[in-house]
Amino acid sequence: MSTVTAVPLQPVRRSVLVYLWLGIALAILLAIVLSEKGTGEQRALKGSNDAYLAWHRSQAGIVETKSGLQYQVIKPGEGPLPTTSDVAGVMYVGTLRDGTVFDESPQPVPFPLTEGTAIPGFTEALKLMPKGAHYKFWLKPELAYKEASPSPKIPPNSMLIFDVTMLGFLPEATYRQMQMQQMMQQRGAPAGDPSGAGPQGER
Repeated sequence: MSTVTAVPLQPVRRSVLVYLWLGIALAILLAIVLSEKGTGEQRALKGSNDAYLAWHRSQAGIVETKSGLQYQVIKPGEGPLPTTSDVAGVMYVGTLRDGTVFDESPQPVPFPLTEGTAIPGFTEALKLMPKGAHYKFWLKPELAYKEASPSPKIPPNSMLIFDVTMLGFLPEATYRQMQMQQMMQQRGAPAGDPSGAGPQGER
């Protein structure tokens, strides 16, 4: 191309170059942040229960109690909370960290909320739920079975995850009275175990 027909390039303004480099720097920084976030999640998912829970408590919508129980409110429910003197009626699904289902309720299950009738984390969890609530709970081994698992489906020192719907609750005395009336109506037929299954003690 001759010097006669060549089109001279206009110099780029300094301010345009500054904005261009700032945009590139921000894009690189965002990529680094996203990469670190993904790496942190992968480390947590593959790491110990403590590592997982330490990462999990920082996620949006997760609440942690003083005992270390973590939960997420999926549906809030309404009204007062159950107490130690109540029996709660719930539907639940229990899974391990890898998503394996170890127990679920095919129908509503009653749980007395007195101490020792279920694993500590499950009892604590139910006391956080008003009627109609739907919560998800993460129980560290210390709030579940620790090393003494009652089932081959649950390895020792497992963290348990429960998806729970609170159908309602009533005083235990009222519940026992209703049980007695039902037994009398059945003319002495033996009543089933009122404590249900799943996150109880050894069954």
